[in-house]
Amino acid sequence: MEAFFVIGLLVVAIILFATEKFPVDVVAISVLIILVVTGILTPKEAFTGFSSDFMVILASIFVVTGAFNETGILDRLGSHLVLLVKKNKTLFMIYFLGITASLSAFMNNTTVTALVIGPATAVSRRIKMPLSKVLMPIAFASMLGGTCTLIGTSTNVAVNGYIVQQGLEPLGFFEFLPLGLILCVIGILYLLFVSNHLLPIRETPSYTEGYEIREYLTEVFVTPKSKLIGQRVYESDLAKSHVNIVRLLRNKENMIPVRSSVIEPKDVLLVECNLDELIRIKEKSGIEILGDIITDKELQTNKITLAEVLITPHSELINKSLKESRFRLNHDVIVLAIHRFNENLTSKIGDIKLKTGDMLLMQGHKDNINKLRNSPGFTVLGDFRVNMYKERKGILCALLFVVAIVIGAIDIIPLSIALLSASVLTVLSGAIAADRLYTYINWRLLVLIGSMTAFGAAMENSGASRLIADHIIEMFIGYGPQAVMAAFCVLVALLTQPLTNAAAALVVLPIALQAAETLQVNPHAYAISIMLSASLALIAPFEPSCLIVYGAGKYKFMDFVRTGLPLTIILLVVILLLIPIFWPLT
Repeated sequence: MEAFFVIGLLVVAIILFATEKFPVDVVAISVLIILVVTGILTPKEAFTGFSSDFMVILASIFVVTGAFNETGILDRLGSHLVLLVKKNKTLFMIYFLGITASLSAFMNNTTVTALVIGPATAVSRRIKMPLSKVLMPIAFASMLGGTCTLIGTSTNVAVNGYIVQQGLEPLGFFEFLPLGLILCVIGILYLLFVSNHLLPIRETPSYTEGYEIREYLTEVFVTPKSKLIGQRVYESDLAKSHVNIVRLLRNKENMIPVRSSVIEPKDVLLVECNLDELIRIKEKSGIEILGDIITDKELQTNKITLAEVLITPHSELINKSLKESRFRLNHDVIVLAIHRFNENLTSKIGDIKLKTGDMLLMQGHKDNINKLRNSPGFTVLGDFRVNMYKERKGILCALLFVVAIVIGAIDIIPLSIALLSASVLTVLSGAIAADRLYTYINWRLLVLIGSMTAFGAAMENSGASRLIADHIIEMFIGYGPQAVMAAFCVLVALLTQPLTNAAAALVVLPIALQAAETLQVNPHAYAISIMLSASLALIAPFEPSCLIVYGAGKYKFMDFVRTGLPLTIILLVVILLLIPIFWPLT
């Protein structure tokens, strides 16, 4: 009876993970509480995953990666790539896919994608290569790079932690490097020579057209008898009526309104709102609508510019609105529109809760836009600039990370202690401030992995893993143990599309290990095949790296299906053919 209860709970959890009606970490913790209350898990079993050394490994990697971002060391690398590729499109793709995959072998792939997308956008625009041909391949390369080392993805670390808890030998740091490299090479070749024919060309000639804001932008003249005269811009009757004052023209000088700006007679205001709403308040406010067609040219001057800004996973704005965060007051820039998936949001954007991957069209002084480049929460697309204000500390941080990997990989000291030491020394060196390092740690992911690790124990305790494993064995054993392994790989490849990679792997792993024990085959072969298959979240744009490029590349859902499905099938076949060679089943 307990087995069916746990299986039912798992199905409910998967549905909630996929629909995201509730935060995934809240769902995971809730499942854990239910398992303890029902007696399927003891409190000690429930929290074993949280006290494991793989949690230390993941948190340390997040801190060191954050230091790379703070010091600008990866910006320097991007600047060298900008100089190298010049106008050669093939060379551009080879360099960026190669460097993305290489970095992702040792860093979180989502962070790598967020760091690379800025210089990649700048170069692609310089060589007139559509972003839609560039950004999805970069996201895919970041996921494939993680298949090369033990710390390449959180999934690898979590799978290794789970098999160690089951009393199996841990995976070596570079144990699956040969197979990972094969997957990377095949994937990059596909992205270079096949995906180019599958990906669309989606570019718009201007920001105003691309974000569909022309109909919402209007110039108004403040009459000498207007009630707006003397009112502060942000507190004016227009602002209270949800009219966004974008620009102020006074005595032939264009200005971006600031906190102290006061409306004066004969000012010309560029406002963003629904025209019907503006007509309604026209007489009441004492303004005249000028009605000229507004283009990019009218929105920019030698000092004021437009920019597309991407919300990254580390942004403090996630799940907050622009009003709640007081974005305009804090940064002195104006958000004109938000692009999310296939939709441009232009109405009451101040109240919209922001998400990872949202593209914000901003207008502001060039200096204020450039300040956003130094924030881990934003990626400014367009011209690429190197913000190398901690060069020596960045180099030191990189050296500490390399040394930690080397001494951890050859078992001089445990990998968790090596990486933890590197993260501590990184903070002590001043590469990253102590009060900022916690913003780089993905706490939601850590909670999810810790909870799902405990769920694996519940599968074992209740007999659910044996029950499911027996059914899968019964269906496929006639074709041999490799066919059973293939069934698990296909299952986890499907689950990893709506779920996080780590969650998909930890859901299937207990069942697969039970099947390996029943069939008396090499459990490492099954574990590694599942771990690698979980990284193939290439069919749907739900993986964080895909979410980041979704808006910037102006992609549609079917673009991922059309490009990612063939690649997923190819890589699954490679995994299934080569796993028995590197890790014989018997």
